[in-house]
Amino acid sequence: MSAAALVAEHASGPVRVAHLTSTHEAFDTRIFWKECRTLARAGYDVTLVAPHDSDMTRDDVRIVAVPRPGSRGERATLTAWRVFRAGWRSRAHVIHVHDPELLPWALLMKLLGRRVIYDAHENLPKDIRSKHYLPEPLRALLASVVDLFERAACACLDGVVAVTPGIASRFPRERTIVLRNFPLLAEFAAARPGEYATRRPIVLYLGGLNEIRGAREMVRAIGRVKDSLGAELWLAGRFDPPALQAQLAGEPGWARTRWLGWRTREEVALALAASRIGLLVLHPVPNHLDSLPIKLFEYMAAGLPVVASRFPAWERLVDGAGAFVDPIDAGAIAAEIERLLENPEDAARMGGKGRAAIERELHWEREAASLVALYERITGAPRAMSDEA
Repeated sequence: MSAAALVAEHASGPVRVAHLTSTHEAFDTRIFWKECRTLARAGYDVTLVAPHDSDMTRDDVRIVAVPRPGSRGERATLTAWRVFRAGWRSRAHVIHVHDPELLPWALLMKLLGRRVIYDAHENLPKDIRSKHYLPEPLRALLASVVDLFERAACACLDGVVAVTPGIASRFPRERTIVLRNFPLLAEFAAARPGEYATRRPIVLYLGGLNEIRGAREMVRAIGRVKDSLGAELWLAGRFDPPALQAQLAGEPGWARTRWLGWRTREEVALALAASRIGLLVLHPVPNHLDSLPIKLFEYMAAGLPVVASRFPAWERLVDGAGAFVDPIDAGAIAAEIERLLENPEDAARMGGKGRAAIERELHWEREAASLVALYERITGAPRAMSDEA
């Protein structure tokens, strides 16, 4: 169906959109809180199909739940099928998929006449090359095959959304937009730089907990911080694999570590407001070097100075709002934590620079217009953005 025909057929009602994920939570920050809510406020009829406990509607986004997978194999097969089936039954005009394992189903949707968008959250070939549990020759072969398939599939689709310019460069330029994972200004409106000096010496990490995201180095680093500073490490996220938690419990730094588990957006905001430092020491694997992790910008939005991996892409963005270290060196991480805790005025000044950068340009409200423009191009049905997008 042409864009003109779609507009004519549905002139009396909104264009129906379905976002599909088999991997992410229903209330994923990027998918639900940013993209789906932005489109709903722009006048689209939005459905989100995702692993969840039950169907529900929130902020004008209809959530259709599928059972959570019990394993990665089940997720890539049965869960992916269930997500496709629910997406098809939604009768959406535009299908927006968020996982590489849904690409075969995305191509089928395209063949069946739907407009289809692929959201590339990661550089998939680089990610595969970082999976050290796979033999190196297999990693290289699998990365090459996946690279070819992902590029070929996206050449057939109507649009691609990429998180970074580096990811976007792999796909057709005329159909690809960059939608960076910047935070929602409204979510951090209550942050006040003046509160910094009253916070406890808490060092916070938000996100998945595994070896290449620096879980071990963070726990070791907090164990090396001077006892007199009373520093604590808070970890908000899930361990992958779960057995890693038991391994880290044997580290001396675990006595100063508090594992918060998975947190809601409201709970994340409370943890940020309680902390003095944001920690992000991802290992220098290929997929991390040009990434733009949402947690980096959430720390800045909350007025926290950041201790982060010394990656040039991050240093350019953060620019004075943090300290950069070798992420493999727990001693260097500990030294920067100590320096910031011992110099709270300098730390607060750095946090203020980060907050100012977020308010000035590094926020979702600036990115949202690009998403709506992509949908308008694909559907030919312009929708006015509300002030709350």
